[in-house]
Amino acid sequence: MPAEVKVEARTGARAARPAVQPASPPLTERQEARRRRILHASAQLASRGGFDAVQMREVAESSQVALGTLYRYFPSKVHLLVATMQAQLEHMHGTLRKKPPAGDTAAERVAETLMRAFRALQREPHLADAMVRALTFADRSVSPEVDQVSRQTTVIILDAMGLDDPTPEQLSAVRVIEHTWHSALITWLSGRASIAQVKIDIETVCRLIDLTETDKKP
Repeated sequence: MPAEVKVEARTGARAARPAVQPASPPLTERQEARRRRILHASAQLASRGGFDAVQMREVAESSQVALGTLYRYFPSKVHLLVATMQAQLEHMHGTLRKKPPAGDTAAERVAETLMRAFRALQREPHLADAMVRALTFADRSVSPEVDQVSRQTTVIILDAMGLDDPTPEQLSAVRVIEHTWHSALITWLSGRASIAQVKIDIETVCRLIDLTETDKKP
């Protein structure tokens, strides 16, 4: 995913690990329920017609909120769709925790995890295209939402690796893996890569994890 996880060497491993937190001040229970309705409506519209099908007025109507309220939560469609991707990743993470990836090595488990996430997006190609396009269009004003997507992806990968306290080298490898996964999504969505090629690319980049484990040996 775009946008690196900004972490200092000494504290980065701990900072990347916790689950993604909502922006402060925290939303009330009612506000959180409203936000979930908005994200659900966004995902439904995107699933039907992709990026162009997500119109703010229709999202407001589908989620039963005033248009002005919607814009207070999400200033633009790009903000909304990037937040939708974070929500989708969070849901995937919950599913992965219920059925952890198999594999004898961390590299194998991460590759399986990312391919399972990829196949979930493959089942909703219009939604996947809308979310990836939003990430591509995102400017600096969308940095908080993009950073949440990156942090959520990092947590998913670290869980698959089975790491509580990754080294700076391992976090660097995770960032490269994220970038490759994002690029693989773009090339697949544009028809320039097959699923088989995506799998090869993901498995190849995940071998970086083995290199970081080698570096830790005396």
